[in-house]
Amino acid sequence: MSGAKLPPTGKISQSLVARKIFDFHTQIPMRISTIIHLLLLLCISVSTASADIPANEKFQNNPVIAIVDGKVLTMDDIKSAQMHDAMEQLYRMQIQALKRKALEQLATVHPELTKEAPAKVTEADIQNFYKTAMNPESGDFETIKDDIRKYLLNVSRMKFIEQQYQTAVDKGWIQAFLSPPTDFHLSAQVGEGDFFFDENDGANRRIFLLEFSDFQCPFCQRVQSTLADLRKRYGRDVQFGYRHFPLPFHKEAVSLAEATECARDQGKFWELQALFYDRTSQASDLNRVIGLAKTVGIKRINEFKQCWMSGKYKTRVENDIRDGRAIGIQGTPTFILGLYDKDQRIVTGEMFSGAVPEERFSSSIEKFLNLIRSEDKTKSER
Repeated sequence: MSGAKLPPTGKISQSLVARKIFDFHTQIPMRISTIIHLLLLLCISVSTASADIPANEKFQNNPVIAIVDGKVLTMDDIKSAQMHDAMEQLYRMQIQALKRKALEQLATVHPELTKEAPAKVTEADIQNFYKTAMNPESGDFETIKDDIRKYLLNVSRMKFIEQQYQTAVDKGWIQAFLSPPTDFHLSAQVGEGDFFFDENDGANRRIFLLEFSDFQCPFCQRVQSTLADLRKRYGRDVQFGYRHFPLPFHKEAVSLAEATECARDQGKFWELQALFYDRTSQASDLNRVIGLAKTVGIKRINEFKQCWMSGKYKTRVENDIRDGRAIGIQGTPTFILGLYDKDQRIVTGEMFSGAVPEERFSSSIEKFLNLIRSEDKTKSER
């Protein structure tokens, strides 16, 4: 789809309720065979922890998988972007299973862990969530309150499990050897992606966070507030860039991506991008998108409309999709966070996918900052 091929009066097919509550379905599908294959490769098992377990019997996330012509071959030697993403998903499944199993075994010998219970969800909690996190177009309160209740109960249970597990770890009742996949470094072209900060503002930003996103993806919407916080926190050290990766089952995503590129002609890319994520349900037809364009301060509306309807930036969006696929991106949002080569316009670093929490981003940023400081110190001492 290109230009303004949105239904004249249609709504975006996926309701905001689904976006806020049932967003797990947008995760990249993983076939059972893939999970089994990775389990076999990694030789993973969940068993009773013991301080006497030999080091070579503990979990390893980069095991030796072969010896070829006398040379050791590890998992990292064959890892691709797709494999890394699958391993990340597998790890999230494993760590949750480990926590549940460990707490289940501890319940009999440490009954104090069972004295508390997950926080209850009250009618007031449901009403507050509806007022603060839901869009009125999602439906009236009575229609969706049961869905909200289920979501909040699940959040409460997950939080309770995490608290109990951490308590058990702090008391020494659990020794956890399971660890996330090793970092996977790759290089990604910035291409014609738009930069959040002016490259000529005097700041020496040597770290880059490149986002591939889709305007109808609930995870993409969810992570925007995290990215906004990171920009405030690391604005002098990290550049932020955006490239499009509209998924084929999101009908209006391509057209919305092209609309933001037309807004970019008038210096309003990030303003319209933010508003699209904030008001996804309103970006459902030509008139509404034009209204949002006016809201962000686009003055030459006829020029914007002509740009959008003509499909002026169809190729730019297609190039983003092509480059994303070339480095193994399959779902959104996907991020490449690493060191930035301004001359080559390449980011070399780690790949993350999904609604990544702020602490994970910041941990990686701090790692790269420390690497830069260490390299600068070495150079100054020469």
